[in-house]
Amino acid sequence: MIDAALFGAGLIGSVHAKNLARHPGVRLRYVVDPRQDAAERIAAGTGAEVADTATVMNDPSVKAVVIASATRTHAELIIGAAAKSKAIFCEKPIDLDIARTDQCLAAVEKAGVPLQIGFNRRFDPSFATVRKRIDAGEIGAVEQVIITSRDPEPETEEALAGGGGVFREMTIHDFDMARFLLGEEPVELFATGSSLVEPYYAKLGDYDTAMIILRTASGKQCHINNSVRAVYGYDQRIEVHGSKGMLQAGNRTPTSVSLSGESGIAADRPLYFFVERYADSYEAELDHFIQSVGAGRTPAVGAADGRKAMILCEAALASAKSGRFEPVRF
Repeated sequence: MIDAALFGAGLIGSVHAKNLARHPGVRLRYVVDPRQDAAERIAAGTGAEVADTATVMNDPSVKAVVIASATRTHAELIIGAAAKSKAIFCEKPIDLDIARTDQCLAAVEKAGVPLQIGFNRRFDPSFATVRKRIDAGEIGAVEQVIITSRDPEPETEEALAGGGGVFREMTIHDFDMARFLLGEEPVELFATGSSLVEPYYAKLGDYDTAMIILRTASGKQCHINNSVRAVYGYDQRIEVHGSKGMLQAGNRTPTSVSLSGESGIAADRPLYFFVERYADSYEAELDHFIQSVGAGRTPAVGAADGRKAMILCEAALASAKSGRFEPVRF
């Protein structure tokens, strides 16, 4: 049994709390959040205790921490947990600054503790199956990857003001999936961004609509398209084209029932919210983390993956901000 602590009692924190509480191999001991009422709600529902950071870090019985707090707190918590030899699961991104990210990675390496980054989409049953079938050679050599990732509605201006922008907060998942499916590291990138949905994105110097093209050294291509508005639901689709065929993973819907009639064919809209759409993947990624910690294995999605995704985020931001239709090479 692994004793764990959770940092962050917001939406994603509550998802992780439920998955930790139901896991037979872990006991959720502490919940930490500056909002006392939020921490108390999660603690009451999981049997955990509300605590502060110092209590968690100084308790040697706590062997693992799950960091689901605000991005600005990630680096300090990672470094603090590493210094106390605690295994770490951290939501993306590690930090908005590459230099600070590197400090975290150095602290983790020095301490020799496992660090898993919350790229949950790798654990989605459909997306994971696509990767397995690529590895099995079903579509031959991968040539193109197309990723569609659209939120159902935009964030509020208040929420956006404290974040890292569309590339660092949203597209970072797609960059990780691009690396996951291409099987090679991108070497150049072109990105373009617009503000078409809400004027406050432009006011904040951000984008609500974006397209990105990636290319690897061997010429493999990836196209990513993002929007913060999809009136029909949470739009998450992947297509991988290879020398022998194509694999596709479509949207998930509440049911697979469709109605065919004189006026056309009607079916359910995609699941509306990311918590519903990726429920299986959130559960699976924590299973993987707990199993890795218990077995002394390195998690499959580690610190290097978090850093490489951030490099792509920074390149996309630079490309979009430049206004030039030229790729960024790295």
